[in-house]
Amino acid sequence: MSQATFLNRQALYLRPDPTRVIVRPFKPATEPKDFKPTDKTRANHIVDRVMALDDDAVKSQIADVLVNFDGRHRNLLRTFEARADEMEEALLGHPPFSQAQRQLVGAYFLHEYSFESSALFNPSIVAHPDQTLAPPGGLRFVVSLRAVGEGHVSSLTFRAGTISADGSVTVDPTARLATTPRLVAGEPRPVDEPIEVAFDTTDISERVIFPVTPAQSNGIEDARFVAFEDGGRRTYYATYTAYDGRGIRSELLETTDFVSFRMRPLRGSAARNKGMALFPRKLGGRYAMIGRQDNENLYLIYSDDLETWDGGYPILKPEWPWEFVQIGNCGSPIELDEGWLLFTHGVGPVRRYAIGAALLDKNDPTKVLARSREPLVHPESSEREGYVPNVVYTCGAIRHGGRIVLPYAVSDTFSNFATIRIDALLAAMQPQT
Repeated sequence: MSQATFLNRQALYLRPDPTRVIVRPFKPATEPKDFKPTDKTRANHIVDRVMALDDDAVKSQIADVLVNFDGRHRNLLRTFEARADEMEEALLGHPPFSQAQRQLVGAYFLHEYSFESSALFNPSIVAHPDQTLAPPGGLRFVVSLRAVGEGHVSSLTFRAGTISADGSVTVDPTARLATTPRLVAGEPRPVDEPIEVAFDTTDISERVIFPVTPAQSNGIEDARFVAFEDGGRRTYYATYTAYDGRGIRSELLETTDFVSFRMRPLRGSAARNKGMALFPRKLGGRYAMIGRQDNENLYLIYSDDLETWDGGYPILKPEWPWEFVQIGNCGSPIELDEGWLLFTHGVGPVRRYAIGAALLDKNDPTKVLARSREPLVHPESSEREGYVPNVVYTCGAIRHGGRIVLPYAVSDTFSNFATIRIDALLAAMQPQT
């Protein structure tokens, strides 16, 4: 199977940008071992020093902070005041803050975080909910990306772009600023309650979903988005991995507009591993997923309520040398006339990752109709170096006409795009008996 017969790399690179920053809460270091509950904390000491400044000094300090940081963030003074509100609840008694003092106190308990300084990778792609700017015969899309910053903390960010009628792909310019959402409902507590967040920004590339709950504290990883159709209603779901630094769990994100989002954990024995991907519609009246439960093979899993996933039917196992270590899905299955097209990843010698594909029966996805004997995409010589060498990976592709648009990550560092002719891909796959 020759890649040149059906795959075209676009040379359209999405690279990490360390200049894009968000503000995050700053917490002073842990108090000494002999610290007593009646003692003032380091945070109290900082506030006391601010309160000791006269009004002119406070205003001068705020002006200096704004000179340094105001052009890097939206609504910075409002952000300072909100942070001071949080700190006031945690501090021992003190005189009421003036507005200026409140702004300066808040500034001392925030820090900038370069959320994509290390990597921008593992993309997935869906049709944009607003197609008014789509060209004739073309399609607007949204790409989600895993961004990684200091401490290997992962968050979720977005880009928008266009597929033209001839299959060429463009991505809109990225916003200079970046913003995290406000909490709409739920509490970031160690309980399994849904969390709702929303953005007030108009540019989708400005939106960053940073870990909110303790279960997500070290990362929201590898979101696999799908446009789910049910009774004429389209909802965008994404399965992702929540990581707290010790353990993982699968969670589900839901949106209709990429402005407000609802996040909740998944339950059941099949939700304990990574890499679950939802079918774009119900099968036989039930929700269906492709997932890997045993760190090696792929399973078809059903659910009646979208939240509880148990059991499963094994459908794919490693078969070719490039996938002998393990296989996994590369996003939600894509519906074709011929069946469900499922992109997979395989791990081979020296943990080299490559992307392949399988065709599943449309009425019974446990039946595998065809598989790619050789990888569709593997690391080129120019794609081997990065944070994790020798890896190509994707969390989802999209069909437009007779082509597949496949965004994929390179060595866990940056992302690129390829287009694939569907007819040539299907012809190159090996039928299964």
